[in-house]
Amino acid sequence: MKIKHIYILILVVLFYSCNDMQDVPRETSSVKNKTTTGLLVLSEGLFNMNNSTLALYDFTNGKLTSDYFSQKNQRGLGDTANDMLLYGNKIYIAVNVSSQIEVIDANTGISLKRIPLFNENNVARQPRYLVSFGKNVYVTTFDGYVSRIDTASLTITDYVKCGKNPEGLCIANNKIYVANSGGLDFPMYDNTVSVIDISTFKEIKKIEVGKNPYKIFADSQEDVYVCTRGNYGSEPYHFIKIDTEIDKVMQEFEGLNVLNFTIFNDIAYLYSFDFNKNEYWIKTFDCLTEKIVNENFIKDKNQLKTPYSIQVNPYDGDVYVTDAIDYMSWGDIVCFDKDGNFKFSLKEIGLNPNKIIFIK
Repeated sequence: MKIKHIYILILVVLFYSCNDMQDVPRETSSVKNKTTTGLLVLSEGLFNMNNSTLALYDFTNGKLTSDYFSQKNQRGLGDTANDMLLYGNKIYIAVNVSSQIEVIDANTGISLKRIPLFNENNVARQPRYLVSFGKNVYVTTFDGYVSRIDTASLTITDYVKCGKNPEGLCIANNKIYVANSGGLDFPMYDNTVSVIDISTFKEIKKIEVGKNPYKIFADSQEDVYVCTRGNYGSEPYHFIKIDTEIDKVMQEFEGLNVLNFTIFNDIAYLYSFDFNKNEYWIKTFDCLTEKIVNENFIKDKNQLKTPYSIQVNPYDGDVYVTDAIDYMSWGDIVCFDKDGNFKFSLKEIGLNPNKIIFIK
């Protein structure tokens, strides 16, 4: 089967999976960590199956609570949870298909509020990704907006129009940079990054970056990097740098066909995945020198099958890759040290795990 588009892949997974499958995790091995108390792991589940989960792994006793949210709140999290953000003593979770922002107490896991995201016609806006700045949390919504949430009142105070089906967003130079994918409008993708002034909360510019932009992050010099996903077939992924002083594309890095990435301490951890060949690579890139540090970051590629997200533990620099396996089985978390050596894996943490919060 030739997969040209990630949303086609999701639908294939959905229809293949509509049976009496029960997602029952196995016991996971005990892992110790001297710098980190535990992990909160968000798993999006399957589209339209209403089976997103929030799991807790406790390093102190090696215990995995795969249904942490439901145990604490006596209900499910919702349908297709895409992102999670720790800000202050609250955790914000974007539940896309349910069109809610779930806000929970970071210390207890108990829900403080569900913030619905629907337009004036009661049509779901579908929240996607989150970022924080000042007294606000900002969230992209698939209807083409960025919403601003006041963290004290937990209410939406304003919306700003951006591009089609916005995905990742980041903050640099007192501006919000939003990757407008147009991913739900295949094959008529968007190709822009919206620039929003934080003080006025108005879009001031669109920057053309290439077809289907997805994740976007800033380095310490406030340069912004974005990966574009093309059409998942004949048009490849790209990795692009934006100068936020003049809000223009400064460079497209040849040969870096990046599907997803993150930046930590000015090192970008990049990965690519070929859906036709089921092959991947992970590289590291120095944002200050703009050079590849390591062409083959992972020493043992047998530890990982299908990368789904990549994050860095801020307390020790370890690199965590979530593994979706086959998108239908409970996925794993695989941990590598900063040099790419395998450290441990946590098996069957959730269905399509996509975001980790590291607990200190």
